[in-house]
Amino acid sequence: QVEKVLQMARFEKNEVELKNEEVNINELIQTAVENAQLKVSERGGSISLDLSSKNPIIFADKTHISNILANLLDNAEKYTKETPRIEVKTTDEKEGVQIMIKDNGVGISKEDLKNIFEKFYRVHTGNLHDVKGFGLGLSYVKSIVDVHGGRVFVKSEIGKGSAFYVTLPYKKLK
Repeated sequence: QVEKVLQMARFEKNEVELKNEEVNINELIQTAVENAQLKVSERGGSISLDLSSKNPIIFADKTHISNILANLLDNAEKYTKETPRIEVKTTDEKEGVQIMIKDNGVGISKEDLKNIFEKFYRVHTGNLHDVKGFGLGLSYVKSIVDVHGGRVFVKSEIGKGSAFYVTLPYKKLK
């Protein structure tokens, strides 16, 4: 967690050097899903994959992109009270590859949606303290997507789950 805080500070000062390279996002997602599968399976859940992107090569920092995928998959599992059913999909967009990670979790209110990418912001879950964290994960996700020139947004409804959409550009940043 301390490392995440320090990394966030470096991002805010534009001091992070990305080690960008050609990355097959479908392969990276496959690995992230394999890593997340154990926790989800232990709860009787599943992760379905639909890697439809026909042009999955992006220019990105493999480590940071792997971290955001792991974070989003971890959140999808953590914030699901029932048996987790997670969907992961890639599609080709005009400007890049779009990744969707959708869950059947608790969902996020409209008020909270406005703030979820803010550093240290945590969605209020009443008296439930079963989900650990410092509110850095989604802030990190947004920072990484931003420095890659991409976009991130979420659609969510209380009690019906959330879908996070990340679009990462094909082209090398100038």
